[in-house]
This record gives sequence, structure tokens and C-alpha cells, in this order.
Amino acid sequence: MSSAHRFDRGHTDDLMTFLAASPSPYHAVANTAERLEKAGFRQVAETDAWDATTGGKYVTRGGAIIAWYVPEGATPASPFRIVGAHTDSPNLRVKPLPDTGSAGWRQVAVELYGGTLLNTWLDRDLGLSGRVTLRDGSHRLVNVDRPLLRVPQLAIHLDRGVNQDGLKLDKQKHMTPIWGLGEPREGDLIRFVAEEIGVTAEEITGWDLMVHSVEPPAYLGRDQELLAGPRMDNLLSVHAGTAALTAAVASEGLPSIPVLAAFDHEENGSQSDTGAEGPLLGNVLERSVFARGGTYEDKARAFAGTICLSSDTGHAVHPNYAERHEPGHHPVPNGGPILKVNVNQRYATDGSGRAVFAAACERAGVPWQHFVSNNAMPCGTTIGPITAARHGIATVDIGVACLSMHSARELCGADDPHLLASALTAFLEG
Repeated sequence: MSSAHRFDRGHTDDLMTFLAASPSPYHAVANTAERLEKAGFRQVAETDAWDATTGGKYVTRGGAIIAWYVPEGATPASPFRIVGAHTDSPNLRVKPLPDTGSAGWRQVAVELYGGTLLNTWLDRDLGLSGRVTLRDGSHRLVNVDRPLLRVPQLAIHLDRGVNQDGLKLDKQKHMTPIWGLGEPREGDLIRFVAEEIGVTAEEITGWDLMVHSVEPPAYLGRDQELLAGPRMDNLLSVHAGTAALTAAVASEGLPSIPVLAAFDHEENGSQSDTGAEGPLLGNVLERSVFARGGTYEDKARAFAGTICLSSDTGHAVHPNYAERHEPGHHPVPNGGPILKVNVNQRYATDGSGRAVFAAACERAGVPWQHFVSNNAMPCGTTIGPITAARHGIATVDIGVACLSMHSARELCGADDPHLLASALTAFLEG
């Protein structure tokens, strides 16, 4: 399919803006909330009593956000249509005692988060982002979006066999970024962060900080058919889901309640109060039913009719490693979103789910592809099976095909973000 036929540059431009403005899960949540507010959604607190009013609402907790829209005429037993995604990406995260160094270099101690592709963080200009917690319990976002840190690779003169024997990185010894010269001083990094956000170091009592590449997203290729950028796994889906939700609520006569559920901690197992294996989504859906006067019976009926599309990136066929892919299933960039299937339930898709996804793509006029792992290769997983098992909700795993997944900088087709958002919109409209 030619880019000239499908390419919505406006949507992809907006995705690039979203990626650049969301270096951490906390920024992704804040930026998603801002977009929802502009579309008429209002934030509700988990500690408040919820009412039966219609319209768009959302809750945030740390790096997770759940948004939903109750249309006029919705009953307590109305089913939900959910787009599921996650806000976190593999990276390097700052340790509790960050100030370290050796041999005359000042460094920042980091811990590896998720399935980080280590070599992609070498010799790359890195910023610092995340959030800090102040003494009064409030949070402040941090985004030092300029070259601040770097993980330097060993020169080839000191590792003559690297191109023959392969690069071997020790996760503890070789991944510590440098950020200056001299002896490390306790509290130095947090004093720097405090100055950046305009508070005193004594006010900061906790932090969740991480590094990010400061290189902005960019179109790539002779015809700009490709998009290169950070954190597309899985902010691409968060952005598409947000666009789909705000578009779907403009539709008349919605037969179900559209939902966006963007979780944290997918990259390390989803086991947290903001992860897909936690109770957050279930609590929100149940409280929505009960706020509209529903009973346990209504909740059971609503969940029985609910469908979730778990949207996450998948693997496009790699031209240099085609043998690593399933030979009969070769997803390509700009071929439309992928339906992810694994009979061992690493993905939650079954035949009924395939029909739901195919119908949404058909309504949207969007092409789609299949993804199946090579039998000789282990298959990754998503929030899909977790959502299905925890809540008893029919779930379908989908996404966008990309290269360099879990790299500091990933690659996908420039058409595919818009194609995914179009399919998600059609799905939420039901």
C-alpha cells in the first residue's frame, strides 16, 4: 500500500509530539490527561464518591490512566469496549543512592528496567526524567531534556575482538552513565534535580527517575515512509487509543461504554497497583456500574459483554534476520495493524476475537496483518492474557509491526499509527 494513499501526516506528526513530550510514564499520563480534558473529560478521584452522570471521566494513579465515556441511555449492565495499552518502556532507572563514580569520573548509578536492549543505550546523549515526591506528599514532574548523561562504549583499540566476538556487556559494571568529572558527592544528583524544578533538595523525599534519549522522533527514508523514535513500545498505542477514544465519543448512539486503559509496569510483569495484574481496571469498571445504580448481577452482565483490544507493538519481519520469523507470516510496515496469535496464550486472541478485530478494520477501511512467532523462538506476551484472566473479559491482542523493539530508538511504518487509530475508533464505536 503506497504512503501517498494512506499517510495521515497530521496524526503521525502529533504522535511525534506526544513521544517527545512523554519521556516517562508519568509524563505520558499527564499528556494523555491533558488531551482528554480538551475533549471534555473530567478527572475523578478514587477517594471520592462517584455519581451517575454521563460523559467522559478519567482516573490517574502514578504511571497509569483509565478513561471512559458514559453515553446517554447507558444502563448499569451496558458492556464496555476497552483499548488496553501500557505507558512504560525499557530503560535505565536511577537507584536510591545515585551518586557514584570512579577514576575521576562522576557517574549516576542506574538499574535496568524491563528487557532493555543494552547496546542501544551506548554513546547516546541522555536526559533525565520522571517524578519526585515532596515532603508534603505532592509530586513534581522532572524533564531535563538536554544532553546530560552518556554511557560510553569501550574504544575498539581496547577491545580488538569486539567485531569478531561480539559486544559483551556486564549489566552492573558497563551500564553506569557518566555526567561529569571529579569525585562523587552524596546528594549531588538530587540537588541538581531540585534546582531544575525550582525546589530545595530538602523538600524532595522520594524519586522515580530514569534516563531517556534526547534525540527527537523523525521521519526516515527516501520517501519518509518510516518513523524512528523512542518509546513507541508502547506510547504509540497510548496515543492511538487516546485519539480513538476522543473521536468515538463524538458518535451518536454508542451501544457500549468506550474505555482507554493505559497501565504501567508491563515491561516487568504488570504486578503492581498500576499494572494490568493489579485491581485498578476492575475497580474502575465496577465502580462505574455501581455508580449508575447497578448490582452485582448488572456488573456480571456488563463484564460478560465486554471486549478488550490489547494494543502493543509486534515484530515486523527483519530483512537481515528473516529466518527468525515465522515463514508464513511476515508483517510489513505500512501494511496496517497486526493481529497477534499464540495458541499457548501468550496472546489472548482466539477465532471470535479475530472476527471482532476484522470487523473493526473493515468498518474503518483499514488493512490488517497476522503475527505469529516462529515455533523455534519463544513468544513474548502483553497485558492481553492478564486482562482476560483477571477480569474474565474477552481480549484480543493487536498492535503495530516495528523493528528494534526495546531499543532506545524503534522503527515503524509512518502510516501505521493512523491506521491503528482508525481501527481502534471503529472498535470503540461498536
